[in-house]
Amino acid sequence: MPPLSISLVSAVVAQVACQVFKILLYSIRERRLNLRYFLSAGGMPSAHSAFVTALSVSIGLWNGFGSDLFAVACVFSAIVIYDAYRLRGTVERHARALQGLLARHPEVSADELTDMVGHTPVEIAVGIAAGGGFAALVYLLVRQL
Repeated sequence: MPPLSISLVSAVVAQVACQVFKILLYSIRERRLNLRYFLSAGGMPSAHSAFVTALSVSIGLWNGFGSDLFAVACVFSAIVIYDAYRLRGTVERHARALQGLLARHPEVSADELTDMVGHTPVEIAVGIAAGGGFAALVYLLVRQL
């Protein structure tokens, strides 16, 4: 399997693992199985950060951390992580404010308005650590083959 395919597999594994972790974490907190967290955009850990970090780290491991391809992946990762924190965090705060307003107007449905779309710095840091860890693990496993 060529390194780029392995890099993609690393990123997808990190993304799916983080989403499964969200199901477990939030189901335990809510004391009921809630599969909707598999498709959720926010929460612990940041699967977006894990996905792009795993891609970048895997590309760095296979192609060198001084390669142009790694540089492109890092820039892409920085943009995604920044958006996960700043842009989507702002959207989350707006959603919470709208939910507060909608609570005063029961005639308006707020069912589709989710407030779990952004990430805290801790959620992002855990996502980055998970993504880097998954990429390193996949790299080590594939090199053993």
